[in-house]
Amino acid sequence: MSVRELVVLGTASQVPTRHRNHNGYLLRWDGEGILFDPGEGTQRQMLRAGVAAHDLNRICVTHFHGDHSLGLAGVIQRINLDQVPHPVTAHYPRSGQRFFDRLRHATAYRETVGVTEAPVADDGPLAVTGSYTLEARRLSHPVESFGYRLVEPDGRRMLPERLAAHGVRGPDVGRLQREGRLGDVTLEDVSEVRRGQRFAFVMDTRLCDGVHALAEGCDLLVIESTFLDEDEDLAVEHGHLTAGQAAAVARDAGVRHLVLTHFSQRYSEPEEFERQARAAGFEGELTVAYDLLRVPVPKRR
Repeated sequence: MSVRELVVLGTASQVPTRHRNHNGYLLRWDGEGILFDPGEGTQRQMLRAGVAAHDLNRICVTHFHGDHSLGLAGVIQRINLDQVPHPVTAHYPRSGQRFFDRLRHATAYRETVGVTEAPVADDGPLAVTGSYTLEARRLSHPVESFGYRLVEPDGRRMLPERLAAHGVRGPDVGRLQREGRLGDVTLEDVSEVRRGQRFAFVMDTRLCDGVHALAEGCDLLVIESTFLDEDEDLAVEHGHLTAGQAAAVARDAGVRHLVLTHFSQRYSEPEEFERQARAAGFEGELTVAYDLLRVPVPKRR
């Protein structure tokens, strides 16, 4: 059975707290695992969450501030220590190549697994697989930053009443799906488009075109809300979003499930983020993330 869920490994921003580790998010998408922004302590959080190095197929780094990338050294060394048998690809801003190199070779270890480096230089697709296309969009932060988006290809949903009306039954249904036509009956005659699922990961950024493009039509949006709305000036100055801004983006983009994360240590009441997000008019499913939370990708409508 395919599994699509987000495993939250850490939810702090620049400074971790007793209850919030630095960033780290694993997306399980069918048989693959994509690790986003492994901050300091990610390897231990993986252990606590039941995530193994063998679960990782890709690592996506939005930018090279420490709370989003210092865990790379430990994660890459663990991939090698455990001799992960499949390819692992790392995506990160090309402008931060020197930081990636330093983290990848931060200490001595035996390199047994070839991590494929696939740096990001501009907007657009990064990888195409049978179950998703991985895309990147540039964000607005003091250092170069990219957000990531997964888009599942659209499929077809068979409609029983149309199949019956055309007299298609039994093994002929599968044949029609495979070949696209059965006599005078086409696949379009007896099915409708099944929209592919969409996931986006948006970290440190001000409001910009990239934020809206990433969020558009998402089933699950993970987005930073470092500040509360009363500190919007600080958010703009430091290149971040507020809870209300993040929720307004999700509202306008038609997001089904919004996950707020990356919280400043100055705040001690997580429920205030939810209150401000609702005040901004977001009416979908809303989660204020906490460490070790698991969030399923919403089922198709």
